Amino acid sequence: MSGTEFDGPDLVVAGAGGGLAGALRAAEHGLSVLVVEASEHYRRGNNTSMSTAMFPGAGSRWQAEAGVEDSPELFASDMAAKTRGQVDARLARTLSEVSAPLVEWLNDGVGLPISLVTDFNYPGHSVTRCHTVPGRHGNTVIDHLARRVAEHPNIDMLVPARLADVLTGPDGAVRAVVVRMPDGAEEEIPTRGVLLATNGYGADRELVAEHLPEIAKALYQGGEHSRGDALRIGEKLGAATGYLDAYQGHAGVAAGAATLVSWATIVMGGILVDLTGRRFGDETRGYSEYAAELAARPGSTGWIVIDETVHERCLAFQDYLDVVESGVLVRAEGAAALAEATGLPAEALAAELRASASAARGETADPHGRTRWDHPLDSRYVAVRVVPALFHTQGGLIVDEHAAVVDTEDRPIRGLYASGGAAAGVSGHGAAGYLAGNGLLPAFGLAYLAADDLARRLAG
Repeated sequence: MSGTEFDGPDLVVAGAGGGLAGALRAAEHGLSVLVVEASEHYRRGNNTSMSTAMFPGAGSRWQAEAGVEDSPELFASDMAAKTRGQVDARLARTLSEVSAPLVEWLNDGVGLPISLVTDFNYPGHSVTRCHTVPGRHGNTVIDHLARRVAEHPNIDMLVPARLADVLTGPDGAVRAVVVRMPDGAEEEIPTRGVLLATNGYGADRELVAEHLPEIAKALYQGGEHSRGDALRIGEKLGAATGYLDAYQGHAGVAAGAATLVSWATIVMGGILVDLTGRRFGDETRGYSEYAAELAARPGSTGWIVIDETVHERCLAFQDYLDVVESGVLVRAEGAAALAEATGLPAEALAAELRASASAARGETADPHGRTRWDHPLDSRYVAVRVVPALFHTQGGLIVDEHAAVVDTEDRPIRGLYASGGAAAGVSGHGAAGYLAGNGLLPAFGLAYLAADDLARRLAG
């Protein structure tokens, strides 16, 4: 059924992050689409725009060209391992299988200049499978998608406006949405499908305190409109929810600049010390779980210490460039000078730097169990003070293999879809199960699948 016959768009997408990919995919199928976005500054203010633009793709052609052997099965097993078996198996399988077709479509169908990240590998991925864009920043992704959406004759945007409600008919299927304008005026718009791509509830401090107490006092580094809209709308319609205690944290936000320090600094050999000048764990386990661990340290702050070699390699990341340009980096020649520049205890810091270098050279075992070092840091130190942050929540509405929201008996609510933080993700419980790409893959992959499913349903 076309949008003209129905007197409304075939699909309403709430949220202009990964939802833009869903809009483009639906329009590719010939559907009419309305995108409703709460922020007029969405190109710089949502979680996609603030991401490092990492898209996992298991079995992509870029991997094949690089000689990387990967498969959806291996990717799903990595998710299971990182979450210690707590991942939603159906969703892990679904997203693993769509990951390679998704990144190839983003390149071929949408025109994003995709490439495989081969210079390092994020914790938890057993092979190099993250794909990205030049600059490795979400701004590039959003800007490109926004241009493509603006050019497409089948897609309209309503900005700023908020999806206030989803209405269903006597048969339980979606029949309309209620859109609220900034002045409080509301409009009912008929539609056959709704994609909730409004992210999670990270900006709702009460919900965060209820579900994520360990990170509730940390800096929130996400979109201001991520207030749990999808949860409230879905629960009103009888949707099932899950993994509400899951989230992506980050232990590397530059203090004084509020800019993300890429965790590549750690993967390439850096260390993280607290205010005692000592490391407190294996940093390579993951940046997400390390957020709560840093939050629990004295002063809830610490220092990432790298050397000039790591510094030069990380200049490929726009996030790191932003940190450099903010002027918060500290440089020092030798441990004593570094202690003076950072205010850290000189003796403890020097001992930690010696011990870490020894472990990196393989001379001694690291007391925290770290085995991935890349190289021992030399004495040309570069450091930045960091604070922990909550980036986005990973729990939400339960969806099936078509991204359709299901009720408490696992039955699809016809015409209702969810993606990204609006849906329960594949990070298990807490923060430790987060893999790089666990934000963007559900945001874009589920939006892609939702568009395909709605197109099939309307064609039938």
